[in-house]
Amino acid sequence: MKLIKIDGFVIAMLLAVIFSFILPQLGGDNSPLHLGLITTWGISLVFFLHGANLSFDAIKSGLGAWRLHLLVQLTTFALFPIIGFLIYFELDFLSPEIRLGLFFLCALPSTISSSVAMTAIGKGNVAGAVFNATLSGILGMIITPFYISLIASGANGAHLDVLGAVLDIMKTLLVPFVLGQILRPILKRFLQKHKKVINMIDRTTIILIVFVAFCHSNISNIWAKIPVFQLLLIFIITALILALVLFFTTMTARWLGFNHEDEVAGVFCGSKKSLANGAPIAAILFAGNPVLGIIILPTMIYHQLQLMVCSVIAAKYAARMD
Repeated sequence: MKLIKIDGFVIAMLLAVIFSFILPQLGGDNSPLHLGLITTWGISLVFFLHGANLSFDAIKSGLGAWRLHLLVQLTTFALFPIIGFLIYFELDFLSPEIRLGLFFLCALPSTISSSVAMTAIGKGNVAGAVFNATLSGILGMIITPFYISLIASGANGAHLDVLGAVLDIMKTLLVPFVLGQILRPILKRFLQKHKKVINMIDRTTIILIVFVAFCHSNISNIWAKIPVFQLLLIFIITALILALVLFFTTMTARWLGFNHEDEVAGVFCGSKKSLANGAPIAAILFAGNPVLGIIILPTMIYHQLQLMVCSVIAAKYAARMD
């Protein structure tokens, strides 16, 4: 029996979490390393590189499949948030921080890299996947802060300035992304030549965000206030969310009569949540909040679950075509 491989990126994140418990002061506000500032600049650099790496022709070629687009975007920004609202307001046996983290997961956009990769493995509509994942990421810069604002006051008693949050996200994420697109003709060859370095910058930035978030939570001793069984429930709930959405996207795609290619793209783009977008958005929306580590934990868990489960499903889709 073939074992499911755990991504090295996930292992690095786990090590960052462990290290944050050993030396939390390294990621604190008074750290001589100034990791908070480095992370902020790193986030902008990553989105600049994302923009420069993304082919506009690939996006444009996926425009036509409007039913696929509706399925993915409505699943991402309607079905998921409905699940998130139910969790936040109904599962009151969970701590407010955990419920906020699960809601934040549900409010996030889809991810580009793994959605496209899984669609390609499953022999699906890659152009449609690129278009939907990109559109989802851009929409998420506005929609995610809006959804968070609806429950923010209930979570910590503070009002979230939606316009301010959106402007911060656009300044830090969208502007560098658009600038990267503009400069893509100049940088294209350089980026293709140094793909491994670009990928390392991307992943290192996310790992730093995770490390700094958990350092702040450890400095504030937040984890001591959360019962262990509630932390275990995060794994169960995120797994149930993934299973529910995979079932919904698969059945809906078949009910709508999608061909194989569009079904694969719909299933993988609609069920994914972006840690690459989620960690930076969380760092902006909840900057300085000691519970940030708890808030991003469900997204970290979901990230690994979706990779493991969807890789198996993608292989089955590919086998079906063969």
